[in-house]
Amino acid sequence: MKAISTQSYGGPDVLVLGDLPDPKVAPDSVLVRVKAAGVNPVDWKILAGYLDPIMDVHFPMIPGWDVAGVVEAVGADATEYAVGDEVIGYVRKDAVQQGTFAELVAAPVRTLARKPSALSWQQGAGLPLAGLTAYQSIKRVSTKAGETALVHAAAGGVGSLAVQILVAQGTRVIGTASERNHDFLRSLGAEPVTYGEGLADRVRALAPEGVDVALDFVGGGAVDVSQELLKDRGRVVSVADGEVLAKGGHMVWVRPDSADLTALGDLADAGKLTVHVDAVHPLSEAAEALLRSQQGRTRGKIVLEVS
Repeated sequence: MKAISTQSYGGPDVLVLGDLPDPKVAPDSVLVRVKAAGVNPVDWKILAGYLDPIMDVHFPMIPGWDVAGVVEAVGADATEYAVGDEVIGYVRKDAVQQGTFAELVAAPVRTLARKPSALSWQQGAGLPLAGLTAYQSIKRVSTKAGETALVHAAAGGVGSLAVQILVAQGTRVIGTASERNHDFLRSLGAEPVTYGEGLADRVRALAPEGVDVALDFVGGGAVDVSQELLKDRGRVVSVADGEVLAKGGHMVWVRPDSADLTALGDLADAGKLTVHVDAVHPLSEAAEALLRSQQGRTRGKIVLEVS
């Protein structure tokens, strides 16, 4: 199969497109013919070696955890799927090596769900990691209808999905973003505020009594300013602030979860959730896609088109 891989840690420039052996299919896995693969910040962080202290990485390493594609072969005990099924998945395994930036990926069934018919292949590939991060963060702080949520980096891949999930459940959303993304947030149902100095005052102008929950998808002091605004300082969740637990909040390290991914697909098919794809690159331009991700100015998702 054709795949993007690297023989060492480094920047995106160490990635090469070449031929690698087709992956083996374990009894609880299926072989997926990849249509598209989502690009996430964690991909360039793994490539740079940032996750080496907590995850085993084996070379040659194929990056990528998000996939949308068609089942091509089924493991002996993977009874949930059949050849020809269209699936999406957050294919994070116990070690990093056989990723989704390839024509084929072996995916444990616990990482997969059926592709929502309302989403294109590109949108489907952009949903799993970001959507699960948003969904599991919202569950972690038990956000309810009628409450007010503050979402940091609300126009990004995770934030834009969190906004839609919250709006769908009847939660009022105040979202931080640059001014160029304010109309985009309004289109999702959020009330936009500009991030940066004076953020707390701008949020108080919209919610004088404070907010019920806060979701931090950016780091850089977002937890601290959130706790100035929260009615209960403990109802803040972060995916980016390593000190959030010491500050009395919650940390989410997104987990593969078929039921959660299916719930996101149901929202999409009900017309309550979509995935904004900011850029599409062919597989051969994986390095360019990771460089774009590193810049951190993406509205929605970056996707690789594979086949």
